[in-house]
Amino acid sequence: MVSSNTSHHTEIFLTRLVGQPAVLVQVASTRGSVPREAGTWMAVFSDALVGTIGGGHLEYQAIATARAQLQQAGGQGGEATLRFALGPALGQCCGGVVHLRFEPVSARDVPALLPRLAGGLTPVALFGGGHVGQALVQVLAPLPFRLTWIDSRDGVFPAVAPSVMCEHSEPVQAAVPGLAPQSRVLIMSFSHAEDLDVVAACLKRQRAQADLPYVGLIGSKTKWAVFGHRLQARGFTPAELAHVTCPIGVPGIAGKEPEVIAVAVAAQLLQTL
Repeated sequence: MVSSNTSHHTEIFLTRLVGQPAVLVQVASTRGSVPREAGTWMAVFSDALVGTIGGGHLEYQAIATARAQLQQAGGQGGEATLRFALGPALGQCCGGVVHLRFEPVSARDVPALLPRLAGGLTPVALFGGGHVGQALVQVLAPLPFRLTWIDSRDGVFPAVAPSVMCEHSEPVQAAVPGLAPQSRVLIMSFSHAEDLDVVAACLKRQRAQADLPYVGLIGSKTKWAVFGHRLQARGFTPAELAHVTCPIGVPGIAGKEPEVIAVAVAAQLLQTL
């Protein structure tokens, strides 16, 4: 079962787990209308919570069950899966059924938990360490994405969370063949020449593998018209060019501040999931 929580939550959970045990509560399966999907998790410590399985009385009961398990034999008890009907008994009107798995975990489980909990995150490749790129990193951190941040300039990245992978690539487009399959690609480098080379590399990969569902380029319609002519001169067809989104961001948000652009772009990425 993979995670639908965020890399930010995973990082907090595993860091805290090094120092004290917890119970990992995960939605094992569902039927009908429920707050969260299978794979969603929360970590219950004796004095803290990380993540959520949807709130309400279901989560209240799950926390109580997990903390009772923590108190039994120091939290070293066995794994258990319990059924919860989301009806009048729980005071929730969803009407579905949720099976929750309760799994005691400790520091020794960290190596196994890291790939398991990160497995459900959607990869995003962000080309460009400028102001908009920096704002995007902040906005994407609590969302269900696994972010790789790429720039041709060495030392351009500010201090970021360990969950963000920073990559120096010269030339910058050389990073495209190594992107994770199903990556959402955002292109906003410091130069139009680099932007063009990255777009071309993405289209070449898409032609060969068709595994980049979203390729977004920052800029105006005029910029994209110029890029379109140059990319056609490189042999790309209009159908291939139609795979590129430019301008990026959900329509109707007019602000040009980096933080505003970042929110609009993050919303558009969420629409691709």
